[in-house]
This record gives sequence, structure tokens and C-alpha cells, in this order.
Amino acid sequence: MTSTLQVEIAPATVAETEALTTMVRTSAAYTGEYRVMVATQTIDAAYIGRHLTRVAHGPDGELLGFVTLQVPGRGGPGEGEVDFMFVADDAQGRGIGRLLIDDLRAEAAALGLHRLHVVSHPPSAGFYRSCGFRDTGVIAPYGRIGWSRPHLILELG
Repeated sequence: MTSTLQVEIAPATVAETEALTTMVRTSAAYTGEYRVMVATQTIDAAYIGRHLTRVAHGPDGELLGFVTLQVPGRGGPGEGEVDFMFVADDAQGRGIGRLLIDDLRAEAAALGLHRLHVVSHPPSAGFYRSCGFRDTGVIAPYGRIGWSRPHLILELG
């Protein structure tokens, strides 16, 4: 998929897993109390082998962001869950997140899914709402996550 932003979205490769892990662990969106949620996250070959993982590249091949889909995830048959959704700190505000969600929506529909779930990082919930997700509940704090998180869904047609 290519857009006027000169962004190409494609499947992630094993060679990109270290950069994906770094993007997650160093994201400015996860500072302060939120850092604990991503400090030990790893995107490796096994992860991208199990979950649809799509990456956005700029015109020079730079990694701009990525999104992943778990099937099954939350919900039942025909439903999946957005697991990771990150845009590089210096690439935010350029529409890349929306391009990734639009691409994921098409990929999920091609897999026969009819609904996507996401348990959102609280500061990111507005982004998901702007992409058509709607609130369906709240996930209570548990484990190392000491805050509630919005649970949103997107109907795929």
C-alpha cells in the first residue's frame, strides 16, 4: 500500500525485529509510570511468525511505525485484536498511524474477520476513536499495569 505521504506498508521481516523492539521500549508515549508496560517487551521472529505484523517505511526505507494483529485475540470467532501499534516518535502527526490502521483493517477483512478489539494505552484512546473504534469497556489494573485501560472495538463492515 502506498500513499501520497510516500509511505509503503508491508509485512515485517525478521531483520526488523530489533528495530521494532527498540521502537516499543523507547517510545516517548510510555514515559513515567507507563514505562513499566513496555520495558521488557520484545518483538522477535517467533512473534512475527505468529501474528500479522505490518511495518510502514518512508521513501528512504526508514522504519516509521508498525502494527500487529492477534488472531485469536479478544472476542470470539471472526474477531482479532490489535496488539502493538507504534509510530516512531519523530514521525508522529504525519498520518502514519491512520495508514497503518487502514492497512490492518483491510488485512483483517481479507482474513475474514468482522471485528477488531484494542486495549488502548490511555493516552492513545483518542487516536483509536478517530479511526472509528468505539468504547466497549474498561480493563481494570492488573499485574505490573497499575491503571485502567479503555477496551475499544471496530466493526469491519
